[in-house]
Amino acid sequence: MKEVVIVKYGELTTKKGNRNQFINILRRNVDKKLIGLDYKIFANKVRMFIESNDNDEVISRLESVFGIHDLVLAYKVQLSYENIAATSIEIFKDIKEATFKVNTNRANKNFLMDSMEVSRNIGGVLLEEYPNLKVDVKNPEAILNIEIRDDYAYLYTNNNRGLGGYPVGVQGKGLLMLSGGIDSPVAGYLATKRGISLDAIYFEAIPHTSLMARKKVLDLMEILRNYNYKIKLHVIPFTEIQEAIYKNIDHEYLITIMRRMMYRISERVALEIGAKIIVNGESIGQVASQTLESIGVINEVVKMPVLRPVACLDKEEIIAIAKKLGSYETSILPYEDCCTVFVPKHPVIKPVLEKCIGYEENIDFEDMIERAVLNRLVLNTESKEKNNLL
Repeated sequence: MKEVVIVKYGELTTKKGNRNQFINILRRNVDKKLIGLDYKIFANKVRMFIESNDNDEVISRLESVFGIHDLVLAYKVQLSYENIAATSIEIFKDIKEATFKVNTNRANKNFLMDSMEVSRNIGGVLLEEYPNLKVDVKNPEAILNIEIRDDYAYLYTNNNRGLGGYPVGVQGKGLLMLSGGIDSPVAGYLATKRGISLDAIYFEAIPHTSLMARKKVLDLMEILRNYNYKIKLHVIPFTEIQEAIYKNIDHEYLITIMRRMMYRISERVALEIGAKIIVNGESIGQVASQTLESIGVINEVVKMPVLRPVACLDKEEIIAIAKKLGSYETSILPYEDCCTVFVPKHPVIKPVLEKCIGYEENIDFEDMIERAVLNRLVLNTESKEKNNLL
């Protein structure tokens, strides 16, 4: 008997004509995750089979790959009823006393028994071999899964839930507005789950924000890299623009105008890198710039679609995902970003578009935006020390 890891695609199976493309991209992402291991992959339209000398490590690495519905460690046996029966007995030698059921998937219709016959006969073999077993088809303590495919049969009792979603890259690229807060990394994670490959953009205003704030964002990007390995960070020098806003704009409109500038810059960077959408962590009503009126006025400056994956989640729901993701403890480190410096006491929650346009006429922002985009720093954090990122 040989053990193999089976990857079940789940949601990919609904894609019909696009399925091959999705599987090819998933295969590429799996290969990237398994760098350094000795393995072989065979993939068809419903399963991916991975043979390796370190199956536990394979499963551990693939638990962070989107597009995988389930991961199982299975016994691969020659295609005969006798081999299936003998393997079933071997699998249950450490179980012996439990309620169980047998599920059979006979994808190979040339196999002599149908699914029900295989399940019934193997169940009988196990009851005869281990008298303390009992059949329970509703709530069994152990489930023996038998998959009968073209060349081999695969038997397993374990089932490791994958992340689901779509393989990263099938939906093209987006640009994530990544701050040092809790919400934006969660938004990036959820966007990635839907197959979006991300770059990130971060606005810093040295000396009002610190290099430690940048390091915090780089650490958050490293966490996202576990799911989206191509991600790069575009660091925007925002000091000139932020100081001009502070000096020339009615303070209750500071945040609104600042966000409008950030959106303009994000769209220009997104277009340069071939991104199709902007992604951010705005949650409706959470702060003044995230009321429906504010979102509408701020969004007005861009034509590109803006995806807000956490828009309808409350804070506790977002925090729960952040903790699962592993970003929460980093996000709460006390380093200010551009959105937390120069915050007015009473920011406007229902901004008027005409007022925003009038205020912006006091600033020569086009030249400043062009300089910010041109002078941005593009960082890849795969080796912080090597690239001297800080």
